[in-house]
Amino acid sequence: MKRLFLKYLIMVSLAFIPVPYVVGQATLHTNSAKAKKYYNKARNFYFMMDYKSASTAIEKAVEADSLFLEAQLLKAELNSDMKERENAIEAYRAVLAADSSFYPNAMYNLGRLEFLTGEYEKALKHLTSFLSYPNNDARVIKKAKKDIINCRFAIEGMKHPVDFHPVNLGPSINSSYDEYWPSLTADGQTLVFTVLVPGGKYRMGEFEQVKYQEDFFISHRSDSGWLPRNPLGPPINSRLNEGAQTLSADGSMMYFTACNRPDGMGRCDIYKSYNSTRGWTTPENVGPFIDSKYWEAQPSLSADGKILYFVSNRSGGYGKMDIWYSRFLNGRWQPPVNLGDKINTEGNEMSPFIHNDNQTLYFSSDGHVGFGGFDLFITRRQPDSSWCEPKNLGYPINSCGDEIGLIVNAKGNTAYFSSNREKDKGKDIYSFELYPAARPHFVTYMKGKVYDKVTKRPLKARIILINLEDNQTVMDIESGRNGKFLVCIPTNRNYALNVSKDGYLFYSDHFPLKGVHEIDHPFIKDVPLKPIRIGQQTVLRNIFFEFDSHKLKPESIAELEQLRSFLLKNPKLRVEIGGHTDSKGTEKYNQNLSYQRAHVVYQYLVSHGIDKSRLSYKGYGETQPVQSNQTDTGRAANRRTEIKVIGI
Repeated sequence: MKRLFLKYLIMVSLAFIPVPYVVGQATLHTNSAKAKKYYNKARNFYFMMDYKSASTAIEKAVEADSLFLEAQLLKAELNSDMKERENAIEAYRAVLAADSSFYPNAMYNLGRLEFLTGEYEKALKHLTSFLSYPNNDARVIKKAKKDIINCRFAIEGMKHPVDFHPVNLGPSINSSYDEYWPSLTADGQTLVFTVLVPGGKYRMGEFEQVKYQEDFFISHRSDSGWLPRNPLGPPINSRLNEGAQTLSADGSMMYFTACNRPDGMGRCDIYKSYNSTRGWTTPENVGPFIDSKYWEAQPSLSADGKILYFVSNRSGGYGKMDIWYSRFLNGRWQPPVNLGDKINTEGNEMSPFIHNDNQTLYFSSDGHVGFGGFDLFITRRQPDSSWCEPKNLGYPINSCGDEIGLIVNAKGNTAYFSSNREKDKGKDIYSFELYPAARPHFVTYMKGKVYDKVTKRPLKARIILINLEDNQTVMDIESGRNGKFLVCIPTNRNYALNVSKDGYLFYSDHFPLKGVHEIDHPFIKDVPLKPIRIGQQTVLRNIFFEFDSHKLKPESIAELEQLRSFLLKNPKLRVEIGGHTDSKGTEKYNQNLSYQRAHVVYQYLVSHGIDKSRLSYKGYGETQPVQSNQTDTGRAANRRTEIKVIGI
């Protein structure tokens, strides 16, 4: 897939105007029989995509006659395809120096190449000159005008560099082979990435070539840094190519790209695998709602596992490669939706990465204004679910080369990407501190295990995180069969957490994170669920009252609805609603306040369809503290509303 992907990148990123003289002419502009001989050889090798042999032959043709214009143009075209841009620039300059009117589009191609090598001032000069040529093709004029805009943007952008200090992840991760496409779990402890490893040899024309294939490698973080990497091994790694992966937030699932597989639906498809107690499961094609006869690749999974972003060249898009997304509803992925023309352009959009905040999207594009090749961009989801105008991440994060495959950790302060900036090392994975304006919302997380309080057996349970400001569900996931879970929690909001499973009382917790923008340590919490039995009780931690009052606050609605839903699912259940206070105030006052608060909850349930015969309510005042009343924390815990099972 690597070679296939890179070939595609070459085609879409250069976007040159093809040179007709590559095909040959009735009359060649040379009198040298030797030059003609090697030119024709080079042309044949070029058509067979044997670029090494073609390069050798065309150099001999140019050596025989340096003014052989068709040979210089073929040399330029060949080196452009090989991304030997300096050689291509030299050839185009030779053509223009000999006869600037011989092939006018050479001026455009030269300017385009100079733009892609970061020679923005020279590129601007030659592209502007090209526009002064008469009788130019309107399509080429449009391309030149766009490149001029890019040149001016790049020249200005380099005057205002952003903070960027990449650090190589070192020998535990990187090697003499190419490492790229990192993916990270939400806790930052597991890194999976793609490595281009040797897979045998083959012959191309006169040369023996090394055949490479893509495999996945994994590393875990220790207190001292990343541990030495290991291959994921079968059944994920195979003799075929696997790459461009995304991990679920907890690392229990991976979606990735594989091409030309027997069960594939198109050239490249998206597959999934689960990390079970026995290792990774056999990869499965995600199916026809996402995969098609077209190219689907480069998936990115949202933190709640409900939205999958990916790249496709399917019909219905705005350009060549577009970013699409699919929602997981009713047990399956739904038909994909294009992300829209604010994100997608007439060009190519690649490598989407949705951050754990589920609001910040990073991607690569050669269609938006940038520094050349593929640049990295950021966009944010707005309250109305639209996306804001993408912003270029700036220089020197972006350069005249291709920047693809950036990810950002949950905290939002560290980014990871792959680069060949150390030329003799190939592609390596780097990290860098992301400058503040390009950071996503800070996200912390809660992880732990759900288990049966009586038997201690792990439970697969539903876990819902609700934003108490608007009662909207932020996360809706399940713990694994081993009971383990990881819930991403964006900061600067207050949340209700509810954990439920059939046959058990639900568990609720409260995360008051409004005004909190950073947390040093995540929440580590095991959740004991109590089997539904007479006498069992649970605390409703997200029912809130006005100070010194029995008036419910609006943010209590989510918990009240959770309680109502629980009672509807268990129609034979009878419960007592108990109100409790701390010891501040008189005993009589606290008794009355707790009674009134319990009664308000009772009234809500009755008015929303729960038969009153199933409910009772009681005020306990300060008589049943669960913690000391001598501290603020203890008093807060004692002010609570509970339900107790009194009939089954």
